[in-house]
Amino acid sequence: MKVENYKHVQTAHCENGVITSLLKHQGIDKITEPLAFGIGSGLFYIHIPFLKVQGGPGIAYRSMPGAVFSRTCSALKIDMKKKKFKDPKAGIKYLNDKIAQGIPVGCQVGVFHLDYFPKEYRFHFNAHNLIVYGIEGDEYLVSDPVMEDVTRLNSYQMERARFAKGVLAPKGHVYYPENVGEISDELMRKGIIKGIKRNAFDMLKIPTGIAGVNGIKFTAKKVRKLGLQGDLKAASLYLGQIIRMQEEIGTGGGGFRFLYAAFLEQAVAYVQDDRLLGISEKITKAGDMWRDAAVQMAGIYKGRLTEQKDFDAVADLMVSISEVEKDAFTSLRKLKLK
Repeated sequence: MKVENYKHVQTAHCENGVITSLLKHQGIDKITEPLAFGIGSGLFYIHIPFLKVQGGPGIAYRSMPGAVFSRTCSALKIDMKKKKFKDPKAGIKYLNDKIAQGIPVGCQVGVFHLDYFPKEYRFHFNAHNLIVYGIEGDEYLVSDPVMEDVTRLNSYQMERARFAKGVLAPKGHVYYPENVGEISDELMRKGIIKGIKRNAFDMLKIPTGIAGVNGIKFTAKKVRKLGLQGDLKAASLYLGQIIRMQEEIGTGGGGFRFLYAAFLEQAVAYVQDDRLLGISEKITKAGDMWRDAAVQMAGIYKGRLTEQKDFDAVADLMVSISEVEKDAFTSLRKLKLK
């Protein structure tokens, strides 16, 4: 039993991939991963000092899990069905029923319980997304957008992944689009503009020192103090967590900047404003700088770089990243797209 004509799509990130795949299955070929990410205002930064993930700081380089899907569907006037469950049995039955109805379903899961992932990537991170598109015997047919091909999980593995415990516990969260109408170029244009304006606000105007471009500077201050504290082991673990959140768990610091830059390039076809191309280059520069920061932090983590100047170099680079992203999003706000 599986959804007819479902086609697996490999993408750079899980939630964007789920959106793209589910909407393409509904016949919306205009949607690409970058356009879904940008319409959904996916780019972000936040450092939550009171939230610990794997014993390290809670840092995210994108909006909250689920926000991109909800915002994209809302902008394109697509009804989105989503549901969570207290009782795993009810969650299992609901998923099985949808598959029986021929509906591919997005699921939020815990990475730690995905046996098809390499062991080194199985962290206690509960905001991964995949699509279930069929059932054969005791196995679920899984389309995980970050994988090259489709895979499988048995019923026990699927239940553990969907009902994983801890921070951002998925609680069997499932979602899928319904009542999909025609997506015109004008609707795409309006969705793109709305997404850009919201993303610029999120990066520049949220009134807190831990979010947006100010959040990047907040992290920079934390990094600078690590060396002064003299505990290299604690410092390396702290920086190792930042690297993991940026490059491995799925929040994708540099990768999301490249994705947003691609969104701005693709948006030109709908918005008809070539100024977006120049701003795209600024966002790409920020992505390169995030990758450079990860390399420098890795040097401290591995014990190759241990002096205060090394911590200062990372902090200075983060401050520079903050300024580049501030310049880019300020430029977007000045465009006054309509």
